[in-house]
Amino acid sequence: MNSTRPNSSSTPTTPSATRRRSPVAAVLADRLDDTAVVDAAVRLAAARGAPLLLIAVMPPPPPRARTVHPDSMAVRAVLGRAMPRLARAGIEYRAAVHHRPAVRESGRLHAAKALLDTAVLYGCSLLVVSRSGPADLDAGMVMEAATLRCGPFVHAASPVPWVPPAVPCPGR
Repeated sequence: MNSTRPNSSSTPTTPSATRRRSPVAAVLADRLDDTAVVDAAVRLAAARGAPLLLIAVMPPPPPRARTVHPDSMAVRAVLGRAMPRLARAGIEYRAAVHHRPAVRESGRLHAAKALLDTAVLYGCSLLVVSRSGPADLDAGMVMEAATLRCGPFVHAASPVPWVPPAVPCPGR
């Protein structure tokens, strides 16, 4: 018997092993690039052993309207592309909602800073954002905002490359 081998039945007692990992956030904006964002976020969350936070980017709410709840049909429609990939990966996830600002006059970084506020509210230290995301919420803009406020870390997911159909359209 090897006496230098640690006992595998003992549980680790280090603080880092007992505390819960911060979630990895995937920013979904109801675009084709959401699949690449989810795939990258699932890989990062699995490597960290962390849960996943799906942030659904919604349009600005009308004046005097209530914000959308994460369990609403509109949010589930945005998260629809992510669900099959999450089911295959078996990763724990939560949903959150981020409403885009209604006024664009407040500066270039306002929407990106508001997105970072949503992620920090849920304790995320890593965001996965599409490189070609919606205006003011692409990876470059969110990285710039994260740099100005010293965190969280932003991972840029490359968009899915377009592939022409293999079968030509009928009638041509």
